[in-house]
Amino acid sequence: MVTIGGTGVMVLGALAAGVVAVLLALLTRRRLGTTSAVAVSGLLWSLVTIALVTLVPTRADIGVVPAEGRSESCSWDYGGPSGAAFEVLGLDQRTLNVLLFVPAGVFLVLAVGRWWSGLLLAPLGLVALAAYSLGIELAQLQLARLDRACDVTDMVDNILGAGVGFVVGLVLLPVLRPWRGRRTDH
Repeated sequence: MVTIGGTGVMVLGALAAGVVAVLLALLTRRRLGTTSAVAVSGLLWSLVTIALVTLVPTRADIGVVPAEGRSESCSWDYGGPSGAAFEVLGLDQRTLNVLLFVPAGVFLVLAVGRWWSGLLLAPLGLVALAAYSLGIELAQLQLARLDRACDVTDMVDNILGAGVGFVVGLVLLPVLRPWRGRRTDH
């Protein structure tokens, strides 16, 4: 049986997704302008990275967690014991969950900030990021092999991170002005 997991796999996957995102930005910058091309590519990269970090097992040696051994429901113990269970670079799990969603919030605002419809799309995108977090937690609950846990604290932290990123994106919007990018008339 082949098992895949660990932070190395997560980082390698994020780097590979980053290379694809850079290529996508280079391919679309003439049509969208540099800021919008980077924002759209960055948003896609951040969504892939979030999936890798949250759905790849934390250790490669986990093996298979039997379905009968998995949790039957999400933990509703807000701020429960899982916060200190995982650390990277001295940052606890809660801080990492917040930071993980910040780029998605920033790139979301910058990606839709080029168009007037962004006034509607940006808040809808923030709701979609919250739904993405919920979907990840439900996947962690259902996919026993991941050895991950569905936790309401993670959802709150993820949504907080997306919200922080959203605000940062709003602050950057008038500075970067993605609407100045090239427009193609047909």
